[in-house]
Amino acid sequence: MSVDPKYWTEAQATGGGRNGLAKLADGKLTVTMTSPKELGGSGAGHNPEELFAIGYAACYLGAMRFAASSEKLGTVPDNATVNAHVGIGPRSDGGFGLTVKLVVALPGLDRAVAEKIVERGHFICPYSNATKGNIAVETVLA
Repeated sequence: MSVDPKYWTEAQATGGGRNGLAKLADGKLTVTMTSPKELGGSGAGHNPEELFAIGYAACYLGAMRFAASSEKLGTVPDNATVNAHVGIGPRSDGGFGLTVKLVVALPGLDRAVAEKIVERGHFICPYSNATKGNIAVETVLA
């Protein structure tokens, strides 16, 4: 499978990676990175899992909106939400791994329609496509 990129972004990490600075090349965002307390850090800054959770939640909500509109499945309500829970921990075969739980709220939609939108969102969302087969992703329709 090939991808025809329509947009590129660039970020740079300096210092200790998880304990340093991360910034966008255009200067619009700089984040102080620290490991979470649960992984032995101070927890004073942010960590890659937080940024991944923000990105996945926003991207998946956008993908559901796109799916609903382009596939004529209905309209995703303005008050729809996606809460992305991202966990990190040791893998049984070594190294570290991630796990994701997406909690989706589509108030006012018929459950069958909402389920179809949630399903199609995974097909469209680049985060879902990137994690497929690599990270356990659970989706819960609230």
